[in-house]
Amino acid sequence: MNINIFFIATSAFLLIILFVFKPLDIKQESLKDVPLFNMSTFTMQELNTQGLITLMSGSEGVKYSNRYTVKDIDYTDNSKDYVANMTAINGVYKNDIVTLVGDVVYFREDGLTFETKKAVYNKKTSISRADGEYVLYRNSDRVIGKKLRYNNESEKIKSINVTAKYQLKEGK
Repeated sequence: MNINIFFIATSAFLLIILFVFKPLDIKQESLKDVPLFNMSTFTMQELNTQGLITLMSGSEGVKYSNRYTVKDIDYTDNSKDYVANMTAINGVYKNDIVTLVGDVVYFREDGLTFETKKAVYNKKTSISRADGEYVLYRNSDRVIGKKLRYNNESEKIKSINVTAKYQLKEGK
C-alpha cells in the first residue's frame, strides 16, 4: 500500500468523523434552591428580650437560604396579646409569614378556633387569611364561610358567604 493512499484514507476518515459526528452538548444546571440542612423532629425557638415569641416544630424540617419548610407543622406566635397556635400537614415559614396547607387548625388562647384547608398568617400584622371555605367557632357559637380575614390584635373578622349559629346573651 502506498503511503499517500494511507494518508488520504486516514484524512478522509477523520473528515467524515468531524462532519458526521456532532460533539455532545452538555448543559450544566446551576442549583439555585439547595437545602442548607434537613432535620427530623424539627424545633425552632425564637427569643427576644421579653422571652419566647415563636415556637415552630414538626416531624421534619428543611432549612433553605430564605425559608423553612416543615411537615406536620405546629406553629405558636406569642408576640402579641393573645397566643395563637396553628397546626397543619405542611407549612412554609418565610419573612415572618407562615403558609399552612392541609387540615389547618388555628387556635387562640381565648377559645377562638377556625379550621380550613389552607391559611396564611402574617406575624407582623397578626392577620390570618383563609381564601377557601372555613369553619370558625368559640364555645357553642359557629360560623361557616369563605375568604376569612382575621386580625388577631383587633379581633376583627371579614368574610363572605357567611352562615352563623350563635347564642345571644341577655343584657342587663
